[in-house]
Amino acid sequence: MASGFSSEVRKQLLNKQYGLAGRHSAVQICSWTKKSLRGKGPCYKQKFYGVETYKCCQMSPSAAWCQQSCIFCWRPMEWMHKKFSSKDDADSPESIIDACVKSRKKLLSGIGGAHDVNLPLFKKSFSEFPSHWAISLSGEPTLYPKLPELVKALRAHKETKTIFVVSNGQEPSMIKKLKGAGLTNLYISVDAPTPALFKKINRSIYPNGWSRLKRSLSLLKGMDCNTVIRFTLIKGVNDFPALLQKYAKLFSSASPTYIEVKAYMFLGYSRLRLKEENMPSHEYVKEFSSQLIKFLPDYKYKDECADSRIVLLKRK
Repeated sequence: MASGFSSEVRKQLLNKQYGLAGRHSAVQICSWTKKSLRGKGPCYKQKFYGVETYKCCQMSPSAAWCQQSCIFCWRPMEWMHKKFSSKDDADSPESIIDACVKSRKKLLSGIGGAHDVNLPLFKKSFSEFPSHWAISLSGEPTLYPKLPELVKALRAHKETKTIFVVSNGQEPSMIKKLKGAGLTNLYISVDAPTPALFKKINRSIYPNGWSRLKRSLSLLKGMDCNTVIRFTLIKGVNDFPALLQKYAKLFSSASPTYIEVKAYMFLGYSRLRLKEENMPSHEYVKEFSSQLIKFLPDYKYKDECADSRIVLLKRK
């Protein structure tokens, strides 16, 4: 298949206030970026990792492509493609970056007229090259065949301070190629500690999806950047006490720099698959984290953010 958005997908993305950036990439202004520009606080990633929320570019080089159909995903993965095309048929990293910067400016422009906007901050956010790149917006970034080159091209910009890639771990060969590219944080999403629960929650197109995830986790120890396991806690689905030791064993084997325990949020298309009662409170996330850490002697509590219902654990 060609590596371009179909007309229906283009329409869907534009209706949801995405900015298109070439044939298969997209950018969107995160709600936290908007809040930071209006003096309502930064994203938890600024608190945890020092990113500049107001200068964030949240984007994806494969916005409508993902090999999983996770039940908790707020994105419309029902119409996502499952496979990407060849490397030769993909947009270049430089063209994606240029298009993302232009689309981001267009999306930002309306915020400048808000009555409570911080104008000096807005002008910097609007006119300067983004300092933080969150390659995580929609779809699976490791399906983009030139992802390492994209990270390197971003790192070549002197204004770039931080680059995060968030992956589902289904392409371990691409995860391996990211070493040396210049990442700040590499995230692997882990939402189940057993093959059966992985199949129920993440629904990979690959028959060996579980082993692919474990292979990606095994590569974290060799990375030259911060590594993060992102664990989405779904009440009544993957939060049972009997699973705590299994999670701890899986997480410890990967030895990431950080573990984020984050609540499932009852948003978007996930409301078609889950119920509001599956969304845990921040207090519930804290209590689960306190039980989990009992089985993780090499980790300690580091921080939390109630607004995002997330707890951060850090390797000692």
